[in-house]
Amino acid sequence: MKVLLQPAYILHSRPYRETSVLVEAFTPEYGRVGLVAKGVKRRRSHGVSPLQPFCPLLLSWTGRGDLVTLTGAEATGPAFTLTGEGLICAFYLNELLLRLLPRRDPLEDLFSAYAHSLPSLRHARQRQQTLRLFERDLLACLGYGLILDHEVNSSRPIEAEQWYSYQLEKGPVRLPSNGLEGMKISGHTLQALAQGALADPVSLGEAKRLLRWLLAVHLGDKPLKSRGLLEELRRLGNVNRVEKKSAHDCKSRYFTGS
Repeated sequence: MKVLLQPAYILHSRPYRETSVLVEAFTPEYGRVGLVAKGVKRRRSHGVSPLQPFCPLLLSWTGRGDLVTLTGAEATGPAFTLTGEGLICAFYLNELLLRLLPRRDPLEDLFSAYAHSLPSLRHARQRQQTLRLFERDLLACLGYGLILDHEVNSSRPIEAEQWYSYQLEKGPVRLPSNGLEGMKISGHTLQALAQGALADPVSLGEAKRLLRWLLAVHLGDKPLKSRGLLEELRRLGNVNRVEKKSAHDCKSRYFTGS
């Protein structure tokens, strides 16, 4: 099978044999695709390879199965310039996609959400909302969309002043209710998450706890490298020092790992 000029972003790459690279790409029509980029390391000595993270690309390939052969790659614009926490947040999105996406499933809406998330990660005030909304959209695209507008056991609309217990694989149930296990969350946060308007620290914190809990079911016990890297950088000093970490520093630690 031959595919030409498919929009894509590179999620991960690692060396393969003497001159080649194994690449994981995210595309709208084919979802997550594994490619062999032959001779890339040899050609890289003559210039910068377009196979960089967070750079909009058009990829062409040939072959069948889980690993196909890259035949062409061209950038359609510059890579998004991200540093420090913004860069690690972008790697976090990549890691979620690598861990959770099946191969060869078309995911046009999620691809669009990813492309729109990258520029927002440049801005510290937008990062947390951007991450939460992407997590919400990712779960929906995987078939685990959240119920955010009504109670699961009565279909009553969610009320902003009411508290709920979010039940795994079910949805929100009004509190108080005896014998419930789940994540306590306010109606205000459920409404804000549904509307994509997580503007205050309280709703951002509640949404983060809820989505991390729901994602953990699908991620399993293996920790995320991006979370560990962010914690390590924060231990080095204050936020300003973290912000000065360059893309090269973080990429060498994460992007070309095994």
